[in-house]
Order: sequence, then C-alpha cells, then structure tokens
Amino acid sequence: MIASQLWGEKLALWAIPQEILDQAPENPWIHPPVIFQVPQLIEMSPSHEKAFEALPDNGSILDIGCGGGIAAFAMGKKAGKVIGVDHQSVMLKMFSENARTRGIESKVHLGFWPAVSAKVEKADVVVSHHVVYNVQDIVPFLEALNAHANKRVVIEMPQHHPLANLTSAWKYFWNLERPIKPTPKDLLNVLQQMGIAAHLEMWSGETRADLDFEQAIEFTRIRLCLPPSRRNEVQEYLLANPQPEKRELGTIWWDLLKG
Repeated sequence: MIASQLWGEKLALWAIPQEILDQAPENPWIHPPVIFQVPQLIEMSPSHEKAFEALPDNGSILDIGCGGGIAAFAMGKKAGKVIGVDHQSVMLKMFSENARTRGIESKVHLGFWPAVSAKVEKADVVVSHHVVYNVQDIVPFLEALNAHANKRVVIEMPQHHPLANLTSAWKYFWNLERPIKPTPKDLLNVLQQMGIAAHLEMWSGETRADLDFEQAIEFTRIRLCLPPSRRNEVQEYLLANPQPEKRELGTIWWDLLKG
C-alpha cells in the first residue's frame, strides 16, 4: 500500500463514531481562538529556526493554517511580508492585526488549503504548523506547499495526533479506544514517495497553557461530546489527570532545488 493511502486510512480511524456524534450537543471539532493568540515575544524553536535560517532579509513567509500567525511572526523583522491562509475569518483578523502592530506588510486569504492555493502568491519560505493531522488527502496539500516555496518548506506537527491527549478520557467516558497513528514518520514516508528529500527532527516543547482551567473543562467537555450536565465529571477527571508539562513535537523541512 502506498504511503499516502496509509496516511489517509490511519487518519480516518480518528473519526468519532456516529453513535457518539449523534449524542453530541455541540460540534466537537472546535478550535478556540484563544489558543491561537500570539505573544509579543516568541521563543525560538526548532521549527522557527529552520524557517529563520532559510528566510532572506526582508523576505516573504507564507503561513498555511496561520491562526494568529505565531509561525510567521517568530521571524521578527527579518520578514518583510507575511501571508496568512486560514479557513476561519477570526484567525485572519488576528493575523492582520498582529502584522499591523509589528509594522509588517501582510496579506490574507480565507479558505482551505490547497483549495485556495491558486489565488495565493509564492513566498521565500512556506510554513504550516499543526495542520497536517486535519488533512486526509495529503498529497495535494504537500504539493501545493512545495509549489509555493522559493527556498524552504517547514511543517510542525505533534509526534502523535493532537487529540491523543484525550485518549484516556475517551476510554473513561465512552469506553472508546483511540488509534496511535499516523505520526511524523508516516508523513516523511509520503514525502519520500513524492520524491521530496525531507528531514525530520523530533523535540520536546513546553505545553501551551493559554486556556485557564474553567475554559479547559468546557472545551474538553465539548470535544468529548458530553452534555453540560456532565461538566463536573469532566472537572474531576482533569483534576485527577493533569496534562503533561511537555509536548512531543516533530519538525519536517525540505529545501527547493535550484535551477
């Protein structure tokens, strides 16, 4: 079986069973905007460093699934122009405002990648952080990243699915087993099959604590398809099972061949 097909099949296993979705009072696939807020001072990480070293002075950076733009704005004044793509307009408003307050030229595109890629200009460096686990048809996504970069593409992703931290909670509340794949190595296999010589670095970073505990309870309840009446149970579970202080991440990057 080809690597891209394996990626799609493994990702499909993360779907929530229909009988559970039918009981959900709200859409569980939420991404609260608060977790995409960008600090004024952004600490460097392996992903930021790989983008920074390839970005020329006053260069352009294209951020796919940009959120508030932490991947783009980590470049500081080295970035002369930042371009954001996101399917949520609230994220693009945050991105544009963050660019304005930093005095950096910006442009935004509303929509899903790669559906909107034909409307988006090329950039020196293309980055995409914490997006690929949402992409089942991965090859067109990666091809569009590659086609829009002049120098380098950088992808950041958790070493396991971003909802893997709820694996024990799904077992506790629903007796539901969750999968363990795909992983960054599976994505690397896809790139190799596409003829792209990509690199992978595994590393540990601080867990972002942008949600206060009350928000964490609410968003966890929604993600677990539970009604408001079970909020106290979710609170008790989170108190007994605190989130780890570190998160395990992977950075995949490749350079564009010249000439």
